[in-house]
Amino acid sequence: MPSTPLTTVPSLPSSRSFPSRIGCDANSGYHAVPRRYRLHLSLSCPDCLQIAVTHSLLGLEDTLPVVLLPAIPDRPDGGHSALHALYEASSHRHPGPAVAPVLSDSWTGRIVTTHSSHILRDLARHFGGDAQDRPLLYPQGAEKEIQAVERLCENRIDHAAQVAGQADIDEAARHTALGSLLRVLGSLEWRLAHQKFVLGDEMTAADVRLWVALVQLDTVHRLHLDVAAVHRIADHPHLWRYARRLAAHPAFGRHLDLNGIAHRHHNRCQGLEAAGAAVQILDWAVHIADSTAGEPVRAGTGGRTA
Repeated sequence: MPSTPLTTVPSLPSSRSFPSRIGCDANSGYHAVPRRYRLHLSLSCPDCLQIAVTHSLLGLEDTLPVVLLPAIPDRPDGGHSALHALYEASSHRHPGPAVAPVLSDSWTGRIVTTHSSHILRDLARHFGGDAQDRPLLYPQGAEKEIQAVERLCENRIDHAAQVAGQADIDEAARHTALGSLLRVLGSLEWRLAHQKFVLGDEMTAADVRLWVALVQLDTVHRLHLDVAAVHRIADHPHLWRYARRLAAHPAFGRHLDLNGIAHRHHNRCQGLEAAGAAVQILDWAVHIADSTAGEPVRAGTGGRTA
């Protein structure tokens, strides 16, 4: 299939701790044992949404339980009370807030890792199995391309869209950020006009990451852009048709907590809405209904196990 190269840009540094891995170090004691570990996720968080979709694609509902957290953290420092004991047990007087996502070990009562990239790869490599009806999210030889898509989403979609919508910075900087965003969307549009998924005709982890970025672009970043910018973003029919198709997939759409995303955004954001807020690109609620087929959408509720 024809494709255009994806530019690799440096990833942003992570401030999170607890970098242990499942099955990567024989001396760590973290072996891939069914039902030993738990995921603690708030579906309003993009990292958590990506993990929830991956968890469903791999069919891990019975192997690795999920505890759903509220859309908005309930502690003054921005953390979740439900995670506080885990953080304290894992790092006495932990200096930061008790945030999600978390992969915890029920045998020790401690955190294994809070790094979303580690969680995603360990789910696929050590719990995903080889069932024919499950996608191979990290196929051999595709790791560099997947990482390139992840960096593009982080820097050239998420970050660029955020800068383009900041009213308190220089207009030239906003224009540059919007141009960078549109160039990446154009490259992805060309790819998806010629192939079913980002890296070819099979779904990979790159598609999960891109879909979450498109959800954020339409449900969060769009609110701070002007109408002209939103129309230019929407003018990528193959890209948004792809987003719509994935939203109708049960592993994607049923985790999309639109109210939670809105509440989280309004709780954290200090910026003013722009005219583009009125121009919705996709009707995500319709595609959630398609994906659940009458099943109620799961919203974040503290302490509930999925």
